[in-house]
Amino acid sequence: MSRIHPTAIIDPKAQLDSSVEVGPYSIIGPHVSIDAGTVVGPHVVIEGHTTIGKDNKFFQFSSIGAAPQDKKWSGEATRLEVGDRNTVREFCTFNTGTVQDKGVTRLGNDNWISAYVHLAHDCQVGSNTIFSNNAQLAGHVEVGDWAILSGYAGVHQFCKIGAHAFIGMYTSLTQDVPPFVLVSGNPAGARGVNIEGIKRRGFTRPQIDAVRAAYKNIYRNNLTLEEAKAVLAKDHAAAAEGAEQIGMMLDFLGTATRGIVR
Repeated sequence: MSRIHPTAIIDPKAQLDSSVEVGPYSIIGPHVSIDAGTVVGPHVVIEGHTTIGKDNKFFQFSSIGAAPQDKKWSGEATRLEVGDRNTVREFCTFNTGTVQDKGVTRLGNDNWISAYVHLAHDCQVGSNTIFSNNAQLAGHVEVGDWAILSGYAGVHQFCKIGAHAFIGMYTSLTQDVPPFVLVSGNPAGARGVNIEGIKRRGFTRPQIDAVRAAYKNIYRNNLTLEEAKAVLAKDHAAAAEGAEQIGMMLDFLGTATRGIVR
């Protein structure tokens, strides 16, 4: 209990590992579970049916697990799940899900979430992502592993952002973004491949070349989307080292629901 500041308010029903630290004036509700090594800074509110994993760091003034900002929500016991080793900076707001979708909002592992980021109800965020200050997700958005959202990027509800994608500063995103693609602008437009990002993650030359070729077929070779998918399918069958990356793009195109940024 020495790790809990005396001014913090912890509901007796909350489940906190003995190693969890809670700063001054923070409030933790009855349906909250927090695993080992997590640090909750001062003036943080964690409520709702919220599960938080190990070694997370929540900075001051964040609201975690509050009710969804959805007029259809009628008090159902929906959830928020946060994984391990996430850094959540000041003034972030993460809401629980709704029964109209998955009923749970999820944040994976090893994410860097900067100040004033909003994760709305039912968002599904993977691992190793970076959200710069004021990046905003509307409800039901999906974000793949290693994606980066620059400052003030806004994402329309139900959009999907593929793994390793890069969303530029002030981008207004209303359609899906395939894996590896760099988009920016208002409205958003595809600007190329996130080359620097995948180089830093150790992609080999054949893998990078496969991604570049797939991008050209989707965006630069005057093909319809269906024609591009057919070419990607042939390249995927013939590829060796880059097959996984082509497969990721092909699978994404098959599940895009709002059309892709082109």
